[in-house]
Amino acid sequence: MRKPCPPPTVHGPRMEFFRHIFSHPVIPHFLTVASFLLAVFFVARLLAEKRQPGNTLAWMLIILLVPYVGVPLYLMFGGRKFRRLAERKSSLLPQLEGLKSLDAVSQILPTAQAIDAAGASPSVGGNSVQLLTTGEDAFKTLEAQILAARHSIHITTFILGRDETGRRIVKLLAQRAREGIKVRLLLDAVGCMFSSRKFVQPLRDAGGEVQRFMPVVPLSTRHTANLRNHRKIALFDQHTAIIGGHNLARDYMGPVSYRKRFRDFGVIIRGPGAALLNEVFLADWCYASGQSSTKLHEELLPEAIRSEGESAMQIVASGPDVKGDPLYEGIISMIQEARTSILIVTPYFIPDEVLWRSLMVKARSGTEVTLILPARSNHPITDFARRHYTRELRKAGAHIRLYGPGMLHAKAVMVDHRIGLVGSANFDLRSLFVNFEIGVFLYSETDVLAMRAWAEELLTHCREPKAEKKRRLLTGLAEDLSRLFAPLL
Repeated sequence: MRKPCPPPTVHGPRMEFFRHIFSHPVIPHFLTVASFLLAVFFVARLLAEKRQPGNTLAWMLIILLVPYVGVPLYLMFGGRKFRRLAERKSSLLPQLEGLKSLDAVSQILPTAQAIDAAGASPSVGGNSVQLLTTGEDAFKTLEAQILAARHSIHITTFILGRDETGRRIVKLLAQRAREGIKVRLLLDAVGCMFSSRKFVQPLRDAGGEVQRFMPVVPLSTRHTANLRNHRKIALFDQHTAIIGGHNLARDYMGPVSYRKRFRDFGVIIRGPGAALLNEVFLADWCYASGQSSTKLHEELLPEAIRSEGESAMQIVASGPDVKGDPLYEGIISMIQEARTSILIVTPYFIPDEVLWRSLMVKARSGTEVTLILPARSNHPITDFARRHYTRELRKAGAHIRLYGPGMLHAKAVMVDHRIGLVGSANFDLRSLFVNFEIGVFLYSETDVLAMRAWAEELLTHCREPKAEKKRRLLTGLAEDLSRLFAPLL
């Protein structure tokens, strides 16, 4: 009787060869030296990037202490400014021929001058601004503008939900593409990773175009998971724009109310400011698609650049494709220029040392500083990380207000009755120094007063933080660790 054949073994000749190689006593020493050299190389690269000290220190700690983890993480998530990326992308100093309506009043404001000097475009007048304060209003406006467009629809978003809101938007865009409207949809590759090609294929089949911004390719020098396009812009006929914090998903907007919907904020802009926002979109689109900027500019409509109102504004893009940090410097200037009040609405509050100290000084000097945050955000680690900053601000005399129940996703800054800021950027290090973001500084008193009225209504849903008890060991440790690694969040 034949004996049964033994089960196949995984220890074949090839496995034996690799086991022999890696069991050699020299290999562990080689790996140790190699990891040390890699760590030294990336630390030198970190120092050369001239980041914020806290950000540099956080990355140095993880690279030096745990190089096997820190080096791969830095390769994927550590990039900030890339010279080659900026050279490949179209310039993000949005300017258009025929745009002559510069606003003389806002040009003399220190904030406008600081932003201009930091590398952004000058302010422009002749715009109208309408606030979007609910997700239902935002969706209704977006749907109406999609249906009313006569020439083009350009949309960029960080998240496109695989839900009824996302499906309805894709269906509407496909309908307009079949009707001959030029439809372009730009999706962030990480934020929209669950919106598969199949999900947006109806738009492609109808003749629309879809591109993904900076797909994550392992070991690629061109793409990194850290550099995300967080801009949210919807443009119609190069003349009307919707910007703010709303992503295209049920949590942010929809045709009917939704119990778990985030409280968000945005504006609809008509006029030359929208034409400048279209320039930002085209620069992102050309980078993602490889299409010619010259060819796309042949589609521009001269009649799109026309006056629609009295609002003055400054369009400010920030990110790895911008030489400096005009959005960050604009916020610093706003705070320093404040005379009576500073009101900040943000879902995440992890400022750098300069922003934090500027707010502390203003609060101590008698300026009314109010910070509106969600009582509990959708990222608990950021709630731990903000505690130290808000605690010290309260001691300095600032007012901290917690919104709830529900998540607050709105982003806005108001100084006195003179300057407002709305856009996609959160009040944290990632938005201010890493992500591709967009902001609009509003210089007309009417617009800023409207923003303050919205914020006052928001305050009716807020409470003061409870008096803090003595810190427990575990919660204190979680807070300290979160703050230590805040620059990486």
